[in-house]
Amino acid sequence: MRHLFSAILCMFLLASPSLADASSEVRELLKVKIDAIVVLLQNQTTEKHDRNEQILDIIAPMFDFQTMAKLSLGKKYWPTLNQEQQATFSDLFSKRLQRSYLEKLDLYTNEEVLYGEPEANGKQVHQPTTLISKDSRISMLYKLYLSSSQWKIYDVEIGGVSVIQTYRSQFDGVLSEGTINDLLEKLRTDGAFVISAPDEKEARPK
Repeated sequence: MRHLFSAILCMFLLASPSLADASSEVRELLKVKIDAIVVLLQNQTTEKHDRNEQILDIIAPMFDFQTMAKLSLGKKYWPTLNQEQQATFSDLFSKRLQRSYLEKLDLYTNEEVLYGEPEANGKQVHQPTTLISKDSRISMLYKLYLSSSQWKIYDVEIGGVSVIQTYRSQFDGVLSEGTINDLLEKLRTDGAFVISAPDEKEARPK
């Protein structure tokens, strides 16, 4: 029993630095990327189209859009799609996510971003952040996993609400009464699916 305890203790001690390194790496990665986006938003001399292109260049490598597409449909629907449908859905869903992200950034009014302590669990790290403005305080939790030595975002919680779960609920509503083609057509329509901001009362500082 003593040898078993010693072995477990050694495993814990050996694993701790790697988890700590992973957490620090993810926190620094997000901070660098988000700070770069904030700089672009504060630059009033850049045309909006050019600014958005630069922002997408920053965020696109951070997100695993393919995995997010699968998660948004879940095991109930994703396996029922053929390869062409999966590719089309993934492409449309990726564009929908990017448009939604840019639309939210249009609301930026010089908020401050605070970074909490990241939580590591194996190959996954959750990085909490808080968006603070004069009248509100909105929590955002970035969920990342390690893929081919790169950290990728697979979900974001805004005010405690998962973006993936929200889309899954909306997509389920369409597919429960229609077909995948109905869903694809709606994804091609601007404003068909919306991720709402947290309720203003909930967002205010306590």
